Amino acid sequence: MSVEELRELFMSAPESMATRALAAIMGLAVIAVILWLVRTRRLREEFTPIWVFGALGLAVVSLSFGTLRWLTALIGAWTLSATIFFLALSFLGVVCLAYAVRLSKLAVDVKNLSQEVALLRSQLDDRPRAVSDD
Repeated sequence: MSVEELRELFMSAPESMATRALAAIMGLAVIAVILWLVRTRRLREEFTPIWVFGALGLAVVSLSFGTLRWLTALIGAWTLSATIFFLALSFLGVVCLAYAVRLSKLAVDVKNLSQEVALLRSQLDDRPRAVSDD
């Protein structure tokens, strides 16, 4: 059996309805959890779109295996699960990059605020103190 025949065998293998249903339920559950976290103010609204996008992507891919098969063929993967793992890792990479950018900005802000506080303290120390008549 050649490599191409083996790849075609992997690509043509039927997916179980249980797997599809579980993936769709997980996608919808993640959306529900995201909305609950926003409602209870544990997740800020500015982070909601990326998580909703990821959960919707999971639900769409689980309901439309044709799209997943097309994407698998497009990226040259052998199995549908490899494509799902690739998409998940790509998503997590984007999330990590977004947080790294935010952390870098916050580090610069903290440094600037620290320098500002040091200057203000220096100015307060240089001021002559008023003598009270108590």
